[in-house]
Amino acid sequence: MSGFQIVVFLVITFVLLFYPGNSWIVHTFSQREQWKTTIKTEKLAKDPIPVVSSLQPPFVTAQGVFIADLTSFTPLLEKNSRNKFFPASTAKIVTALVVADVFQPNDVITVKKAITKEERPDWQLMGLVTGERITVENLLYGILVHSANDAAMILADTYGYDNFIVKMNEKAKELHMEHTHFINPDGIDEQDQLTSPYDLALAARALLKNPYLAKFVSTKEITISDVDYTHFHRLSNVNELLGEVNGIGGLKTGYTELAGENLVSFYKKNGHRYILVVLKSLDRFEDTKQLTKWIDEAITFVPMPL
Repeated sequence: MSGFQIVVFLVITFVLLFYPGNSWIVHTFSQREQWKTTIKTEKLAKDPIPVVSSLQPPFVTAQGVFIADLTSFTPLLEKNSRNKFFPASTAKIVTALVVADVFQPNDVITVKKAITKEERPDWQLMGLVTGERITVENLLYGILVHSANDAAMILADTYGYDNFIVKMNEKAKELHMEHTHFINPDGIDEQDQLTSPYDLALAARALLKNPYLAKFVSTKEITISDVDYTHFHRLSNVNELLGEVNGIGGLKTGYTELAGENLVSFYKKNGHRYILVVLKSLDRFEDTKQLTKWIDEAITFVPMPL
């Protein structure tokens, strides 16, 4: 076969293979793309959206409320949701997010100076001891299960207190928490340390997206130790609804005299997931129980329109 014949043969072969009308290659790729599109379309069609019925929401004592479907972040109930409130220990949600950014779980922290109940009778403490060496993971249990102020302060001090607070405010900005500002990592009342129900829902969503952090908030009770197994700390979750209300999986409590009773909750029902925030409540647990009942009765899901 001459060189000219070879060129003609190659040209004809190329046309037969890649001409869209009959090319098996084009059809193969076309079928694959169609298959991908079909899967994507089916997924969209099966992804339902929440609809709120006309059922009247219950009376709650909380001055700030925000409830959202976690998957779509569709607001379901709002009350002063963008107003500013003192966060109390719900601030530790962002503290934990920053800890996860700047430390590794197995990093060992040495407690340089323990904080005692005599020094801070108003603080929730896990009872760390001066000289104790403990992992970041176990301090996170202290923060997210026991709401331990000493654990939050020691982690912030280890990183560099001022820089840690900068990181907290950077994290808030990253999460679009536009009504939030932090002064300390433990949530103790300060004039300019403020947040909103909506902002805390954003922070809660970020925490739940992190499987590592999400495991802490659903822990009801745990005993942890230092790395030398010398000091043991029994930690109990402050959230009374864990194990009492089916579907409640944590998330974070908070209380000070100025803040009132705060509670950020993660709730699952019939395969759907919700975030509930109640701030400045007179009875955060009862308020949240009533709101979960309302969710059960008032929220239905319909297919996503194509």
